[in-house]
Amino acid sequence: MSVVDLEQKSPAVRGLAEPAGFDQGVLREKNLEFTSEYGGNGSGPSYQEISGAPVEHSSPLGYNVGWFTIIFLNIGQMIGTGVFSTPGTILTSLGSVGLSLLYWVIGLIIAGSALAVYLELASYFPNRSGAEVVYLEQAYPRPRYFFPTAFAVLSVLLSFSSSNAIVLAEYLFATNGHSPSPWELKGVAVASMTVITLLVIFNTRLSMWLSNAVGIVKLSTLVFITITGWVVLGGHTRVEDPHVNFRNSFAGTTRNGNGIANALVKINFAYAGYTNAFNVVNETKNPIPTLRKIAPISLLIVGVLYITCNIAYFAAVPKESIAKSNLTVASLFFTAVFGEGSGVKSLNILIAISAFGNIISVIIGSSRVIRECGRQGVLPYPRIWASTRPFGTPLAAYILKWGLTLLMILAPPAGDAFNFIVDLQSYPSALFYFAMTFGVFLIRHRRSRLHLPRPEFKAWTIAVLFYLAVSAFILVMPWYPPAGGADGGDVSFWYATYCVVGLGILLACAVYYVLWIYVLPRFGNYQIRQEVVPLPFGANTHRLVRVKNSEMATWDETHDAKGNLISEEVISHSDSPVISDLKL
Repeated sequence: MSVVDLEQKSPAVRGLAEPAGFDQGVLREKNLEFTSEYGGNGSGPSYQEISGAPVEHSSPLGYNVGWFTIIFLNIGQMIGTGVFSTPGTILTSLGSVGLSLLYWVIGLIIAGSALAVYLELASYFPNRSGAEVVYLEQAYPRPRYFFPTAFAVLSVLLSFSSSNAIVLAEYLFATNGHSPSPWELKGVAVASMTVITLLVIFNTRLSMWLSNAVGIVKLSTLVFITITGWVVLGGHTRVEDPHVNFRNSFAGTTRNGNGIANALVKINFAYAGYTNAFNVVNETKNPIPTLRKIAPISLLIVGVLYITCNIAYFAAVPKESIAKSNLTVASLFFTAVFGEGSGVKSLNILIAISAFGNIISVIIGSSRVIRECGRQGVLPYPRIWASTRPFGTPLAAYILKWGLTLLMILAPPAGDAFNFIVDLQSYPSALFYFAMTFGVFLIRHRRSRLHLPRPEFKAWTIAVLFYLAVSAFILVMPWYPPAGGADGGDVSFWYATYCVVGLGILLACAVYYVLWIYVLPRFGNYQIRQEVVPLPFGANTHRLVRVKNSEMATWDETHDAKGNLISEEVISHSDSPVISDLKL
């Protein structure tokens, strides 16, 4: 871990003055200590536990996120390739057109409940980017650094977008009618990921502009499919009977529990991305009022278009063709309405653009998540992760994302190995989502005991409980055997292997944590303390340091509870304790 000896601390760090917004007041609740921190984005204070990463009082990434960017950051991640292909697998799982359409409405309700959870959590910490990183850190501050360690390890190890890059490559080849070899496909996927990474590395404003521009194209594509569907339903196209799928629409509905559960997971995945803007909260001026108004709009726009696009698909294509075909449903739709040729080629171009924009939106959001993990001090070299030099962007996070994605594109062969590693991402993430949602109640309880003010947004408790139940369902569902039995998943071995391995990685994190925090310090006669390290352009980070037991008194005298170095003038002239209780 990123831990250094006290005697090796650089003179520059020793001589730094306390940062702007320095507050000696500490609120105590049992064994926890909380301080109030203000950012430069016009938000209220964060009352956060002191073990969390320090608030950046002026965002080193700038304040480039307005209402328009919030809409298209979310839309850009929500609309990938799923809406063009997922309807077929959902129909296969559920068996009927009526239930398939109903599931898209249910998915919108689930997403709305989750969005309320994120809005409340962001209201508690309105000057921290990174979303889940912050919310888990503050919901579970004890054992100290455990949740940051586990989440950081999983975020780093599984930080790749290989499947998105491969889909982009497939559709780029499809526009020319070429069937690529495996290495041709990988080569174009690598090139695509490299170009996208270079585009976002050099300028934050440019990356946001690209996200907005491609988002507009995606939105226009879904609007075009919707309008075309209305025309089909009006009987003005070559489709003979556009209403056939809607007669007795619930006929054939499945009773298979695994199919029903599978479809819910796929719907949930199709809507994923509506929280992307929460990754850039500290880059947003007046974030909570803005997110409260704009984030639901982006979700509602996509939800309505998802439902109307599915109606359009079912108006033009027989459900038997949708269920049996290996092609995307959108391809079948365009062929049924416009015929073979230019219509399908145009669709392939639009899907390729959609995949391109999805990667941009994902990489922008995940780079902030990785950077925030680094700022917690639990990753090696926290200065590198927190730094925004030389382009004012999270360079280290972008390079990590690019490198791991290339590794995942090139290393595992297609088939079992690739599918298993992609699946491996999902189960630990589901555990963290469940823990984060339950954490809402923990944070509410602590804030009540501390008599802290009401947040700018508070979710309905019923919405939080509903999303908690959905999260629990998604945790249980992967253990339920698929229709094909123990080997009936998307790999040739036991279907739930990825769940066991995911839990194993979390267990390994726990073992490592115990060794790092408890065992080694006991035998090494030192303790671990955190230190706030200021960096250029307003950036800062925690660094975890080893302090010998014989030097603990000196450390505690020269640092406040948050890890800020106290100036020599304060130490020599203050008659009051460095840390004092804040009277409410």
